[in-house]
Amino acid sequence: MEEKIIKLTGRIDSNNAAEVENSIMAELGDNKDVAVVLNASALEYISSAGLRVILRIKKNFSDIRITDVNSEVYEILDMTGFTEMMTVEKAYRVVSVEGCEEIGRGANGTIYRIDRDNVVKVYNNADALADIQHEREVARLALILGIPTAISYDVVRVGESYGSVFELLNARSFAKILSQEPERIDWCVDEYVKMLKKIHGTEVPAGKLPDMKETALSWAKFVKEYLPEEAGEKLVSLVEAVPHDDHMIHGDYHTKNLELQNDEVLLIDMDTLAVGHPIFELASMFNAFIGFSELDHEQIKHFQGFDFETAEKFWHKTLSQYLETTNERKIKEVEDKARIIGYTRLIRRSIRRKGLESEKGRAEIAFWKEKLIELLGNNDTLLFCANELELEAVTENLDEAQAFVDEHLEKADCPMKAKMQIGVAVEEIFVNIANYAYRPEKGKAKVRVEVSGDPVCVTITFVDHGVPYDPLAKEDPDVTLSADEREIGGLGIFMTKSLMDDVTYEYKDGQNILTLKKEI
Repeated sequence: MEEKIIKLTGRIDSNNAAEVENSIMAELGDNKDVAVVLNASALEYISSAGLRVILRIKKNFSDIRITDVNSEVYEILDMTGFTEMMTVEKAYRVVSVEGCEEIGRGANGTIYRIDRDNVVKVYNNADALADIQHEREVARLALILGIPTAISYDVVRVGESYGSVFELLNARSFAKILSQEPERIDWCVDEYVKMLKKIHGTEVPAGKLPDMKETALSWAKFVKEYLPEEAGEKLVSLVEAVPHDDHMIHGDYHTKNLELQNDEVLLIDMDTLAVGHPIFELASMFNAFIGFSELDHEQIKHFQGFDFETAEKFWHKTLSQYLETTNERKIKEVEDKARIIGYTRLIRRSIRRKGLESEKGRAEIAFWKEKLIELLGNNDTLLFCANELELEAVTENLDEAQAFVDEHLEKADCPMKAKMQIGVAVEEIFVNIANYAYRPEKGKAKVRVEVSGDPVCVTITFVDHGVPYDPLAKEDPDVTLSADEREIGGLGIFMTKSLMDDVTYEYKDGQNILTLKKEI
């Protein structure tokens, strides 16, 4: 539809309303199939006579909007219901970001500090008013749900686009702290993970935020067409298998989006807020610290302001603290799952930005595809359990299994006696799986540790896919017999039953599942 812009100027009142109306109608002519835009940037005053002019134009031309309205005129239009009848757009003050410090950059915009007290987020989309409204709404929702964030108090024009203004008095991003005070990395990790767990622990009312799984699934379906058939189908199926989760994720959680203001940590850049499984968040974080810069280490310096070595260290410390483990096998397991989504997003992003048309782009895509295909071959789920470790069921891995259990016992302040008893039981069961479950082949075992209840109870579950075997079915040895009369064997499970408060076994879905419980 053709658009016709009419400029309103000065005053429209009883003295000149008829003249203004005649002039506008003459300019519009008889063509009713036209979108009328009344530009009010130079309109200083309007009375009821002027409002009647607009109303008559509306009756003749159904598609009409008023733009660049100053606050005084907007108040009149709002008071008289015109903002309900038609689109009325306020005039926005103009802000320049020339020479301003860039403090954050995301998929949808860039954040600049415009003075000591304020920052402005400038949106990439020139028609960003709907985006701004969305971000304001989700930021308010986050604040109501207990997430400390800044709320935009003004909308401005910045060049050809729009921006949201936030008050961030003397705030410093975590990226700047890391670049200027690298010795504070552990403090930054502590606060960064604390905020991350607060976000992921926040349940959002159904339907209030978009589902990140749907977005990730669209990435997977896009990339599927560029992978070998089996790998592409597996990628899509892995994402489809992730269950719906109504807990919050930020979606662009990196060190430029956390600000320290007067000793308070604030989360900013909220337009990517969503709900979903944490693996989608971790994938975004992997890309921010590693993925984007894996082939060109200068990228992280340009993006975050610190070097790739710092980024690697920060990412590893963050993942370790988030999972509450120093077990490298566990950290790598979760990182690999995050990399699957991370590389998928990088491949899609590059292809959509014509990466296949340049030598550099093709090299990047080939690198990411190779990594992705390898990861898909080694992973059958994107889900992870922080308190579960899967490892090869061989006696050489006993120390690692015991260390993993001990980590959780220490966090639970487990008394030394109970810790020793649990240690004996873990050794007996793990060694039994290693020696007999898969013989003569080898296989994997899972060790899961759960601490709950009052009094506190530790539950340790062993899972393997070996031959079905119920160790509890064997009769207990007669410990009253002499050495000559006793049979060799059977003491391990007997000791385990004696040391634990409860031991249960079941064979389910092709798995041996043995569960130990001990009150501490």
